[in-house]
Formats: sequence, C-alpha cells, structure tokens
Amino acid sequence: MLAATCKWFNRIMLDDSVWKYACLRDLQVPDPGKVVFKWNKLYAAAFDGSHTYMFRQQEKHIDWMRIGAFLFDSHTALLTENLTAPMVISGEEMMEKMSELNGCCLLKNIKTGIWIADLQLVRCPVCDLDSCDGTMQTLDARHIELFLSEGYHDGSWEYDTLGSHNVNKQAEGASAGIFDFKHLKDQSTSDIFDLKSWVGKRNDWQPKAMITLHAVAVNTNLQENEGLQIKYHAMKAGKDGEVVSIRISQQLL
Repeated sequence: MLAATCKWFNRIMLDDSVWKYACLRDLQVPDPGKVVFKWNKLYAAAFDGSHTYMFRQQEKHIDWMRIGAFLFDSHTALLTENLTAPMVISGEEMMEKMSELNGCCLLKNIKTGIWIADLQLVRCPVCDLDSCDGTMQTLDARHIELFLSEGYHDGSWEYDTLGSHNVNKQAEGASAGIFDFKHLKDQSTSDIFDLKSWVGKRNDWQPKAMITLHAVAVNTNLQENEGLQIKYHAMKAGKDGEVVSIRISQQLL
C-alpha cells in the first residue's frame, strides 16, 4: 500500500535491504550472512501467520503461539526434554552415548541460519497408544527458508522419526529444548536452565517459553498424570539434504 502512493516509496519498497533490516529487527536476530531468497519474501514467510500445521495435518491442529527466532551457527543440535540442569558435555561422541539414557537426541547436518520456533497444540496425529483422544504439545522449529522451498510445498520433504522416550512416572511438566550444540555452554544458553526465572508457578497451567540467541525451550506444568511419551522428528531437504525442520512432541500416557 505504501509503495502505491508514489514512485519514491515504490522504489524504497523494492529495495531488499529495507526488508532485511525489518526482518532482522522484528525477529531480533543478527545478520546470518548469505540467504537464498529475497528478504521481502523471507519477511512475508515469517510474519504472515503461517505455521507448519497450516500446510499439513490441518484437521489435527488446535492452537499455536509464536515463540521467536534463534540462530544455528553449527550443524549440530541437541534436542532434549530434560531442562532441570545443564548437562556436562565432553564432546559429541560422549553425548551420543549419553543421549538414550538422558532422553535426548543429538542431531547433525542442521541447516545453519535463522530458525523460527512455535509452540503447537495438536490432537495426537500418530499415536502408539491403544486409545487416545487427547492433545499433544509440540515444540516446532523451522529454518526461515522452509516455507519458500519447492520440496516442502510439493510434499517430497517429510518428517522422519528420530526416536522416542517414555517417562513412566508422574511428570511435573512437559518440557522441551532445542540447542545449538556449539553454544551449549554460552552464558545466554545457560539462562534456559534457570527455570525459576521463566517457568510458571506450580498451579500455573499456561505454557511458558524461553528463547536465546542459540536455543529455545518450552515448559507446560501438568496436572496429575501417569507419565509422558516424547518423540523427536526432523525434516531434511531431500533424502541426503540438511535438516530444515525439527519437532519435539509430548503426549500424556
């Protein structure tokens, strides 16, 4: 609308540096460097209200909220449902050995750049339980370029299950976190493990989220239950492509 007012504004609105500035400002992230698509398209994809369940499984979707944006500098991500304390990490090889025991997952070949994180509330889309008519919380993160990619829109890129983990006891909360492994020990990342600073009080049932420059986490306090089932999913840009989307889903047992 502004571009239609005069030739000068039309020229300004066509300048991609304007959209780059607006995108980085509104997402509150630094310049990620080279991007494939024009910034005006990236801005639209980030702020037009789209989310991953709009494109697939619409009938399962209930509600969502935008958490924010963060950066992947490295190609390795740590996915976890345990936010009680920072893990003592001595390297990727040791982390891979620890992952199954600690209910976490080490994921490689991540597409670097800006990632957008949403919290989704859905009806259990694929349930391993005999009967379930409940809902499921999903921490959903995607590379900023995902919605502009042909492979995503034509359905050739699908989510693969990386693994699952059951908590077979009363779960106080449904928590999930996605971390750039390279920045796991950063001061800003450590703020996520300070749960008292952002998680709601015990009788607060509203979901809470925390995002830093290189990580994102969510927590929802739970009422009485018999445990949780946690699933990790990832989408690659083709069979051997980079990981462009991550989901951590949690449902009550």
